Amino acid sequence: MSRLVDSRDITELQLKQSGCELIIRKKEALQQSEPAAPVLPMQSPYPHAMFPAPPVAAPGPAPARPSSAPALPPPAKASSSSHPPLKCPMAGTFYRSPAPGEPPFVKVGDKVQKGQVVCIIEAMKLMNEIEADQSGTITEIVAEDGKPVSVDTPLFVIAP
Repeated sequence: MSRLVDSRDITELQLKQSGCELIIRKKEALQQSEPAAPVLPMQSPYPHAMFPAPPVAAPGPAPARPSSAPALPPPAKASSSSHPPLKCPMAGTFYRSPAPGEPPFVKVGDKVQKGQVVCIIEAMKLMNEIEADQSGTITEIVAEDGKPVSVDTPLFVIAP
């Protein structure tokens, strides 16, 4: 792409596609606008080159660590119940209900069928419905509503 910019009378090339943004500027363009311009091209490609996941994940790991510490004792309870927990398939924010103010999908004691929606994980502003991996009874809700979760974080314990 830099050959494309060098071979033309272009001083700046900006490409936006599928949520990804790339900005290429010639040295001449940077010298014209002084120090303010070099900061923008250096910051802009990083978040967009890695897609929107890092802005979601970057703040996530710091809060996820404190939430993973409280999440460690519940899996110990889950292992004492000898039932493996339903684990999170993706990183994002855990929600028990379909929308704010609505009742949760499931609560402790509810009977669920395999494939039934039990929660939502918001990842990159998309709401992903998480389904029960087996039929049974919800014996424990491990994850906290509205808190960040990562891949393989225990969400629920479903006893067959």
